Parts: sequence; C-alpha cells; structure tokens
Amino acid sequence: MEKTTISIQTTSNPNILKFEADQFLTNHESFEFNNIDEAKASPLAQQLFYLPFIKKVYISGNFIALERYDIIEWADVQDEVAQQIEDYINSGNLVVTESKVLKKTPSTVYVESTPNPSTLKFVANKKLVATTYEFVSVEDAKYSPLATELFHLPFVKSVFFDQNFISISKHDTADWSEITAQLREFIQNYLDTDKDIILPDAPKALKKSQNQVEAAFETYDDVSKEIVSILDEYVKPAVASDGGNIEFRSYDPETKLVKVVLQGACSGCPSSTYTLKNGIENMLKQMLKGKVLTVEAING
Repeated sequence: MEKTTISIQTTSNPNILKFEADQFLTNHESFEFNNIDEAKASPLAQQLFYLPFIKKVYISGNFIALERYDIIEWADVQDEVAQQIEDYINSGNLVVTESKVLKKTPSTVYVESTPNPSTLKFVANKKLVATTYEFVSVEDAKYSPLATELFHLPFVKSVFFDQNFISISKHDTADWSEITAQLREFIQNYLDTDKDIILPDAPKALKKSQNQVEAAFETYDDVSKEIVSILDEYVKPAVASDGGNIEFRSYDPETKLVKVVLQGACSGCPSSTYTLKNGIENMLKQMLKGKVLTVEAING
C-alpha cells in the first residue's frame, strides 16, 4: 500500500490548521473532540491531545483540523505535527476505532434542476467527497463504488461528484418524471449504508491529492496561475450551484487562447457556449487585459 502524505493547509482562523492527507481517513463521517476523554474513539486524537498546545481535534474525510492554545505559534510546530500524523497513519494505526460514537444522522437527498435539461443535481445533507470527480462510463468509474452502481441503471449517462452533491446526466431515451424518485431513493439508501463513495486511494491515483494539485499549479506560467485563481474565486462557485464544474486545461500565450474542461451539468449544456463567451471570456478579458482573447471548452 502506498504511503500517505500529509500537507499543511491554513484556514481563515489563525488558531486552526488543517493537516490534509492524500487519501480518505474516515468513512465520510466527521468527529470533533474537545479533550482527551472525549477522544476515546480516536487513538490518533488521543495522541494529539498529549501535545500541550492542542485545544481541539476535528477529523473529517481526508483531513485533520487542529485548534491550538495561544502558548505557541503554528509556524514553530506545524512541520513536527504533520510528521507525527504522517508517521502514525503510515504505521498502520487506526484513525478512528468507533464510527458510532456520534449519533448517526439519517441521510437525506433533495433534487435541484440545472440549466442542462439532461442533468439533475442530487444534494445530500452531508459531505460526500473532498474534491470533484467525473465519470462518463462504468469502466471510468472503477474508483467509485457508488458511481459504478449508478451506471448499472440503464438511463445513467454520466456521474459527477462535488462536495455534498451528485450531478447525474441521463440518456435521451429516459424521462426525468419517471426516474427522478428512483434515483433519489437509490442515492439516499446507498449513503445510509456507509459504503465508500470514492475509494481511499482515488485522490492519489487520479492525481487529485492536494500535493499533486499544488505541484501541477507550480508548473504553470504566471498568466495561467492568474487564470486558475480567477476561475477558482469567481467562476467555480457559480457553476457548482448549477451542478457543474470548470477546470483549467491550458493557456497559449501566442494565440491568447484559454482551454477549459466543463464537467457535470455544464458538460453538454445548451447554455454553456453563452456562459463561456458572455461570462467567463469577458471576465478574463477585463481582468487580464491584453492577455486573453478567447475561451474554448474542450467538451460541452
């Protein structure tokens, strides 16, 4: 089994630091511990509380967030803490031993329409994934047990995961009025089983771990980095609300052409061309004057 790598992520609260793993640490459950006595279900959290500056431990998905007392600054100890967490996990120790210490909240799923008539957004009352994943075939979905099961339904064309929702695109032969209730119930029942949504090794295998994403970003030229930052801050939240995602693919400084990938509800959406030309393209032209002329979607 490949070794887990821990990266350090700052938060808006200077007292709280996130230690992010390149694979999942819990089965899509969240745990918050305020002291060592509360942390009986997590040997790792108990070990961390032996550090005199740890005030609170929060474990969820693929990260551990730690809140410190003011007796130290994170800059003085964060590397040692990251190494301690990394060594603990790579020694084969369990992060959490009791998944039932928290009262289980039944899964609920509600449905939202999207601008794409072929796609619906199924929103859950819990976090499902740490980053985006798109699967367009059952062969493509080998890293997602849930997506694999969804593809066994004959009307499912593609599956897109992001944070707390799943966007599902259907084949034209199916009618939403006949399959929406079935899909919602199917997803809700699956979430209640606590089975994996994404396999633990998927982030690393699909180059979606934080370290891999950061390494890729560092290879970009300065304009490409600016484009990525603009897309992340101004565009992604809007398209996520519509059940989709946009990813930067390339920038050509000679032709000033930006290529992006549209995912989820944005892929194949009739309004995606309008959004690209009148929204994203105009925004990049204004914010990066003289550096961008055209935005082109590789798909959709």
